[in-house]
Amino acid sequence: MKRNGEAVDDEEFVPDTKKRRVLEQSSPSSSPLVENPLHQLTAYDDIDDEEDVTRGRLRNGYREGVDGYAAAQQNGREVDERGKEEDDSESDDEEDEEHNKGRRSRLVEIRRDCPYLDTVNRQVLEFDFEKFCSVSLSNLNVYACLVCGKYYQGRGKKSHAYTHSVEAGHHVFINLQSERVYCLPDGYEINDPSLDDIRHVLNPRFTREQVQQIDKNKQWSRALDGSDYLPGMVGLNNIKETDFVNVTIQSLMRVTPLRNFFLIPENYRHSKSPLVHRFGELTRKIWHARNFKGQVSPHEFLQAVMKASKKRFRIGAQSDPVEFMSWLLNTLHADLKTSKKRSSIIHECFQGELEVVKEIPGKIMADKRESGDDQDGNANLMDSGTELNSVMSDTSRMPFLMLGLDLPPPPLFQDVMEKNIIPQVPLFNILKKFDGETITEVVRPRLARMRYRVTRLPRYLILHMRRFTKNNFFVEKNPTLVNFPVKNLELKDYIPLPTRGDKERLRSKYDLIANVVHDGKPGEGSYRVFVQRKSEELWYEMQDLHVSETLPQMVALSEAYMQIYEQHQ
Repeated sequence: MKRNGEAVDDEEFVPDTKKRRVLEQSSPSSSPLVENPLHQLTAYDDIDDEEDVTRGRLRNGYREGVDGYAAAQQNGREVDERGKEEDDSESDDEEDEEHNKGRRSRLVEIRRDCPYLDTVNRQVLEFDFEKFCSVSLSNLNVYACLVCGKYYQGRGKKSHAYTHSVEAGHHVFINLQSERVYCLPDGYEINDPSLDDIRHVLNPRFTREQVQQIDKNKQWSRALDGSDYLPGMVGLNNIKETDFVNVTIQSLMRVTPLRNFFLIPENYRHSKSPLVHRFGELTRKIWHARNFKGQVSPHEFLQAVMKASKKRFRIGAQSDPVEFMSWLLNTLHADLKTSKKRSSIIHECFQGELEVVKEIPGKIMADKRESGDDQDGNANLMDSGTELNSVMSDTSRMPFLMLGLDLPPPPLFQDVMEKNIIPQVPLFNILKKFDGETITEVVRPRLARMRYRVTRLPRYLILHMRRFTKNNFFVEKNPTLVNFPVKNLELKDYIPLPTRGDKERLRSKYDLIANVVHDGKPGEGSYRVFVQRKSEELWYEMQDLHVSETLPQMVALSEAYMQIYEQHQ
């Protein structure tokens, strides 16, 4: 055919409908609009409304349908072969409207009678790990195969879950986000109450009434393998040298208000911190009475810890549970507090107040002034004549979440049996540091004499014994045993406490609820924890997956490193 004297290929004048048919026949499986190869991992033709929204955001308006050519015209990206846009936009709009109507009419069928429900294998289901597709490693729109337990993405005809269902013959899948169950490759939704136990394991739920009754429950639960376990007393997987995390979590699970707060997700819905939500999820799994297994893996929580702490605490590196406890409480508090409410459940449970008297010798102040290091300007208050002999004191109030106790140094020399005697010290002796009279020498940031007095007691008192001292060459561990009462620790007999009004009774009696112990050499070794079960007032020793009942007397014989005491109400 000739146009303006030039030879033109006949293909240019093929009508739109015919041209479109040719395009569809030539490439039925691939869309002409996929520009980024990564889009193929996530852009599945799914039916679920929520999934469409997620996928729509991901592709920024790109929609893969039956009529890919018409969709491209709507996005304004299709230009004809001569570089000019198509003129017949009205017919395109009509086609798009028809296409959208077709999408809306494709509703998911819901059925109760699925012939494949007997293939569901609860033994292999594990929801403690991160929700990533095992093929594409994407966390968008992930389904778990209820036959083999693996995670796959999407359920459209080009998705990994669909391919798995055809290749392996596994037909029942659950959406890990919406908790809906589907049969693939048929594509219908299964509505069967027999799957509710799987939903409860995937996302444990507690009502406020159940939360109030938890400490009264004396009933054991049974796992699928026939073993018995106590809700709240389950072992935690040691993924790799993460026992310092496990003992901290097990200790915090005994703090009733903290546990009750995290068992109900509505309490912290306002927080956008992944650490807060992962900690809540882990709390619900530990206290859930219908688990398939008698242990829980804190894998997702550890991933959130690594990210939030910028790998200060990580899998595969042993750390100090006292440092981790301090970091965790402060981070959770910062993530939970709001602009309206400056406090949080962390401060309500653990925050007390100290009065600190700092005494700096005058000679040091004079030296500081000569060297020009005195930034406080407090030395100007003293007379020049008495400057060298006087002491400048500074009193301040300081909040605390835990109190550090100093142990007496162990003996240097061996006894007749050529063994070092392990000294013992009562807890009350080392608590004298906080009586307001005992002087503690501090070298950093400058030489000073400190006196501490407790002015407000917290509901839960965390004590830690400073067993490890670092010098220029290595870390030393102090083996001194601390003798402490398991019940009725009366603080007012040993340290002066603030006097309340006549109406308010001073609560100064505490009971031990958790005791963290370190075994082995400093820098190595392992941690275990003794915790109390309130419903029966029994003590349990927990070390990773190992959980066993023990006597209260055994708790007091251990090398205590960190303790949590509960105030008598």
